[in-house]
Amino acid sequence: RKWLVQVDGGGLVETVLIPDGKRATLCVSSQVGCSLDCSFCSTGKQGFQRDLTAAEIIGQVWLAINSYDAFQSGNGRVVTNVVMMGMGEPLLNFDNVVTAMDLMMDDLGYGISKRRVTLSTSGVVPALDKLAKVSEVSLAVSLHAANDELRNQLVPVNRRYPIAQLLASARRYIDAQKDKKRVVTIEYTLMAGINDQPDQARELAELLADFPCKINLIPFNPFPNSGYERPSGNAVSRFWQVLVDAGFIVTVRTTRGDDIDAACGQLVGDVVDRTRRSARHRQNAEAALETGL
Repeated sequence: RKWLVQVDGGGLVETVLIPDGKRATLCVSSQVGCSLDCSFCSTGKQGFQRDLTAAEIIGQVWLAINSYDAFQSGNGRVVTNVVMMGMGEPLLNFDNVVTAMDLMMDDLGYGISKRRVTLSTSGVVPALDKLAKVSEVSLAVSLHAANDELRNQLVPVNRRYPIAQLLASARRYIDAQKDKKRVVTIEYTLMAGINDQPDQARELAELLADFPCKINLIPFNPFPNSGYERPSGNAVSRFWQVLVDAGFIVTVRTTRGDDIDAACGQLVGDVVDRTRRSARHRQNAEAALETGL
């Protein structure tokens, strides 16, 4: 289920609840739009309006929990897990996101386990180092490539904080946790012909050989004018097999919610774009259609 939430200033953000048996995961937004411009993410194409307040972030949890009794999970809780993977880069709204996550985990708030609240980042290294000093939430790193050349194209923030710096920071985060069994979730969106080949899987395995992680493969979820395509099932299986053979714990994220544009990478909301990025993307798409590209 997807909510479209109107916030001050006229912007709209999206929140998604994914029920799955006794588990129900809520995907929460942290910004109206996104100040980053990852090439495979629909949110980034909308540009950026502003950060959400802590109240607007925790309000998404309140809204989901109070909306539908029908979503009660087996243990009586509507929301069992929260992932800061909605619209925006959470670490670029640091103080408000940390405040909201603290409320999610507080016994007098929503009492969600720190292992069940996950922050996903594209790699804002200074903020990630700062997070290690104030939080114990689970960490996911939005990687998507095993070398800087490709990641620079997919995740532009990599030009400032390349892969080696990002992984070193993520390791420092894990090392700072009291629970020494914690690992980082590596998120890797598979795009046909871009980063889904077996040799790229082997490169990823070599990169992460000594890194405490599990890997979550995400078949690309299409959106208009993205320029990317979802890989075939066989390509996903081959990529998965290489990593499993290398000894990694690997999951393939089941695509859910794409029928309502609520799948990973599809959240767009309605953004009063301060960056003019959305206008540039529309112009580029229109030019491509005119030239037949």
